[in-house]
Amino acid sequence: MSQFDRIIDRSGTRAIKLESRERLFGDPDVIPLWVADMDFAAPPAVVKAIKDRTEHPIFGYTTRGQAFLDAISSWLKRRYEWDVDQSWIEFSPGVVPNLGLAVQALTKQGEGVIIQPPVYPPFFGVVRDFDRKVVENPLVNAEEGYKVDFDHFEKLCADPSNTLFILCHPHNPVGRVWTPEELRRMGEICIKHGVSIVSDEIHCDLTLFGNRHRPMATISPEIADITVTCMAPSKTFNLAGFSTSYMIASNKELLNKCREQVMAYHLHMGNVFGSIALEAAYNESEDWLENLKKYLEGNINLVIETVEKEMPEVKVRRPEATYLLWMDFSAWNLKQSDLKTLLYGKARVGLNDGVSFGKEGRGFMRMNVASPRSIIEKAMQNIVEVRSNELIKLNP
Repeated sequence: MSQFDRIIDRSGTRAIKLESRERLFGDPDVIPLWVADMDFAAPPAVVKAIKDRTEHPIFGYTTRGQAFLDAISSWLKRRYEWDVDQSWIEFSPGVVPNLGLAVQALTKQGEGVIIQPPVYPPFFGVVRDFDRKVVENPLVNAEEGYKVDFDHFEKLCADPSNTLFILCHPHNPVGRVWTPEELRRMGEICIKHGVSIVSDEIHCDLTLFGNRHRPMATISPEIADITVTCMAPSKTFNLAGFSTSYMIASNKELLNKCREQVMAYHLHMGNVFGSIALEAAYNESEDWLENLKKYLEGNINLVIETVEKEMPEVKVRRPEATYLLWMDFSAWNLKQSDLKTLLYGKARVGLNDGVSFGKEGRGFMRMNVASPRSIIEKAMQNIVEVRSNELIKLNP
């Protein structure tokens, strides 16, 4: 039995994944396979480090110290062969806050920010909330997988009113790990037209099935010079509640602009546990991560095999990274509202509505498979049964 097979009761922990079920799905007991956190215990080294710290009864203001920077730079060197000067690193309380801070730091009101839908919903929000213009470069859903429309991307970058590109790498929800060739082409187009890049790489540690992540800033010194990279241990080690992340930029001007935003909002302090958790994760939990990735691959294979056998009209690709599956139910020929009724109300499985990722997500749902396998099996069983028993009523 794998450690990840253990079912842990999260009730009473104020977990958003559970507490929001009735509001989002109309049922407090749906199987929650939506928001991107995991139903697995954090690595033992992290749990021990936090327990050890709680033995001291004072939780006042703390510094992160050298150990925090050492853990990050060592991790990036080991995992990505990326030599990061520690002066390039700036703390922030989360990757989504990073995106908002960068939008404010690197653009002016009214300017355009390029994103690639279907994409993580906050990409839209961090642009609109600060009175910038969302500029969409939709991904192309090709037979072999999602691709970048480079001609359209260059057309958008050539517009001088578009000054920032937010890259999702690996991409959430479609699961692409952009190749070095794709990254280079996007980066060189941005250089040509004076567009800065903010690269959200929060899922970078969760590459699967032999795929390899290359940080955008490692592609070339010239691309690094226009790039702010956003990373965190939160997705990798299930630590989102510690609100601990960081930005990396080798260009001092870009970094200082982002740092000024962090300081302006007084976000630089963090919390007493975040740096401790990061250090224990990066320094002592690499074996745990490799075991996790193998387990996630098993869950993904389970879902795909079930779909192929029981629901062949549903399309789902094996993701190159992330524990998120982008499921295409459009063959069911349902309105999005009816699709949600079927999956939420009848199957009682809580998935992310594809439309929240952009209009390209109509007919899609995003499934989080970072749960014990028995939970994933039950969810798939419910969906298969509803397809057999209820779909004909909605789509005669």
